[in-house]
Amino acid sequence: MIYPEPIQDLISQLAKLPGVGPKTAQRLAFFLLNMPQGEAELLATAIVNARTKIRYCSVCFNFTDTDPCAICRNSARDNRIIMVVEQPKDVVAMEKTREFKGRYHVLHGAISPMEGIGPDDLRIKELLMRIQATPPQEIVLATSSSLEGEATALYLGRLLKPMGFKVTRIARGLPMGGDLDYTDEVTLLKALEGRQEV
Repeated sequence: MIYPEPIQDLISQLAKLPGVGPKTAQRLAFFLLNMPQGEAELLATAIVNARTKIRYCSVCFNFTDTDPCAICRNSARDNRIIMVVEQPKDVVAMEKTREFKGRYHVLHGAISPMEGIGPDDLRIKELLMRIQATPPQEIVLATSSSLEGEATALYLGRLLKPMGFKVTRIARGLPMGGDLDYTDEVTLLKALEGRQEV
């Protein structure tokens, strides 16, 4: 079936979104076409506003609409601890725990030679400038447990340790409610390595 050009353009644009294939893009396009005009305009405005108003914090490189971001401006946060994460969504995940009271640094990716992403493609240079200007007591590496995340943590650890910083890595292991027999060997190994006294 051939769609009118505006519908085909909408489907093509939606199909560019991660995890959205041609069929899902088609369903989304027809959903959007059946939305009330006001709701469709609100969605379009939200997309344009996010693209024009959101930028990187000049301190931590998290997404923000004010510079510096709310976390960096918060005087109650502990300047002595910086948690290094891969993406802005990782900051949100950590903040949901309501336990971490330090500051963040967002790398915007992880080292991945297969994808052509090296240390120079991340916000590592900015991290080094930041910690030299205001040395923290501890740097927490909170990258993912993927190969790329592990490579990034290893690289940062080797880079930062000789500079005299205390460098720690978040613990990894079994998820709450997880069964041992469904858990892969690497996760079990990390759970064993990170065991604590009861």
